[in-house]
Amino acid sequence: MPHVTVQLLEGRTTEQKRAAAKAITDALVETIGAPRESTVVVFQDIPRDSWSRGGTLVVDRTERK
Repeated sequence: MPHVTVQLLEGRTTEQKRAAAKAITDALVETIGAPRESTVVVFQDIPRDSWSRGGTLVVDRTERK
């Protein structure tokens, strides 16, 4: 049973996560023959003050990339 964990900065909508879960599941079913019903996708929303890039917290960045 594939288990995929997706870490994202907080702020994605339920609809975005729904679409991503479907796309990820579809990809695993199509590419490795994973059973759809036993494919698990978990989203971990990370607060912007708990994620750093280049030594700077995302919450402190003035530009979004």
